Amino acid sequence: MVDFKQKEQYTFEDLLRIIEILRAPDGCMWDREQDHHSIRRNFIEETYEVCEAIDEEDAEHLKEELGDVLLQVVFHTEMEREKGVFDIGDVADGVCKKLIYRHPHIFADTVVASSAEILNNWDDLKRKEKKQETVTDALSSVARSLPALIRAEKVQKKASKAGFDWKDVSGAADKVTEELREVNDAFAGSGDVEEEIGDLLFAAVNVARFAKVDPERALEKATDKFVARFARVEQTAFDQDKVLSDLSEDELDTLWNKSKEKV
Repeated sequence: MVDFKQKEQYTFEDLLRIIEILRAPDGCMWDREQDHHSIRRNFIEETYEVCEAIDEEDAEHLKEELGDVLLQVVFHTEMEREKGVFDIGDVADGVCKKLIYRHPHIFADTVVASSAEILNNWDDLKRKEKKQETVTDALSSVARSLPALIRAEKVQKKASKAGFDWKDVSGAADKVTEELREVNDAFAGSGDVEEEIGDLLFAAVNVARFAKVDPERALEKATDKFVARFARVEQTAFDQDKVLSDLSEDELDTLWNKSKEKV
């Protein structure tokens, strides 16, 4: 029997102790077998589940999912503590120092007049902290592991701050038209289809940025809308004793247009 007292209410220190017990030589076989890479995907999935709870505006669900993310933080930290590299105190120390350094208008004598100025200072301090000497350094620092739309937007914003940008949304919109034409040309055999589609998506993100629209969120909503309309199409076909795969393109198009008329 493990030496751990079960309680009605647990603390953060209890979480640290539980993970230590699970990772111990006589602990849980599965937990002992894990390393940073084996549970990397878990961290990503748990983070997205937090986002889902936020979108649902469900506090109880959010509390649960934040706990799952916290578990991932503690799990990864415990692996390094076992090797004597760092522990949870070092993690907390690092983020505290970062927050103090990047908020000189709170913890020092810097004067700011707006949130925009605060964000500009944050970026300037981050570049100094990360020893980013060029704009290219800043662009390259955007994590490649981010969802592609989010990464594209962050890269574009950093380039824009350096003065590399369209004057207004019309230039960005024209670029979308140009890239779409190049996609069509690629399908006709005069280019790399994957590359041209990537350029088209990148251009679309630029338009979203000018419109102050989150491209990731916009695509999420578009996908949800597609699923809802597809469900109406499928139900209509079912009510007519038809199978979607048996319908012609014109018949499917008719059902799709009808589905768009419904709220």
